[in-house]
Amino acid sequence: MRFGVNILSRGPMANRAGYKTVAAAAERLGFDFISANDHVVVPADIESRYPYSEEGDWGGRNTGECLDVLSTLAFLAGCTERLRLLSSVMVVPHRPAILAAKMIATADVLSGGRMVVGCGAGWMREEIEALGVAPYDERGKVTDEYIAAFRSLWTEARPKMSGRYAAFDNILFEPKPISKPHPPIWVGGESAPAMRRAIKLGDAWYPASSNPANRLDTAQRVSDAMAGFRSMCAAAGRDPASIGLSHVVLWPVSWTAEDAHSGGRRTFTGSSDAMREDAGLLAAAGVGDVNVSFPAPTVQETVDRMERFAAEVMNRA
Repeated sequence: MRFGVNILSRGPMANRAGYKTVAAAAERLGFDFISANDHVVVPADIESRYPYSEEGDWGGRNTGECLDVLSTLAFLAGCTERLRLLSSVMVVPHRPAILAAKMIATADVLSGGRMVVGCGAGWMREEIEALGVAPYDERGKVTDEYIAAFRSLWTEARPKMSGRYAAFDNILFEPKPISKPHPPIWVGGESAPAMRRAIKLGDAWYPASSNPANRLDTAQRVSDAMAGFRSMCAAAGRDPASIGLSHVVLWPVSWTAEDAHSGGRRTFTGSSDAMREDAGLLAAAGVGDVNVSFPAPTVQETVDRMERFAAEVMNRA
């Protein structure tokens, strides 16, 4: 199993020194990838419900602080040599299809082929409306069409598309990404539409841990969800072996056991032995990549937690 380090676009780590320090530690310690989240603007008033908390509150609403995810990953490409660079997740409707495809391809070329496109349709109506892009209520269709556009732009000598939201012809799109056939597309989201999108368009399904509507807060629940997803693949005519399984744990890694909502222990909380057990169960369920978080008041405390996890869990799982 491969582990990644999930970082935020705000807070004490979200600066040149912080990102460089954490990225260097991640490479040194043997993590496989590093990820950043996606917001372009923070609306002053937000009524949209955040889907990954019990109360529906989003932690970034009060600061207005956010760094662009693709610019951040391009910066991290220059700070690292080995780590894969994951958008976790890029909100596909935020950016025009050609522009996003070019930014991702550029980062992939300059990183030597290390980009991974975690993507989703988004949850915040106010942000999408502020950006002046396609209507929020059409974001699922926009996402599907833009992903198809990415594939065309990244793989075809003369890309061409005539869609409702993305249309292009008579263009050359070079250089192509180094990743072949293109940077992997991990489709985020736990809902049935997100799962169908992953089956139709994704290279991996990438659900998160803490959606109250679809809880994946224990290793057993993740395992059950992965089994259900594979059954959906088979029913849709896609070979389950042709699509990867990834998972992001949104709460911090903790050496104090935390109760899951409906009983049991939250994944990657508790003793190091318990966390290794979690890793084993997820690996047995076919999960190849797990993204974990180490937020702390200071960058050094974050690195300390990463070092302990690497020594006691990751390198012994």
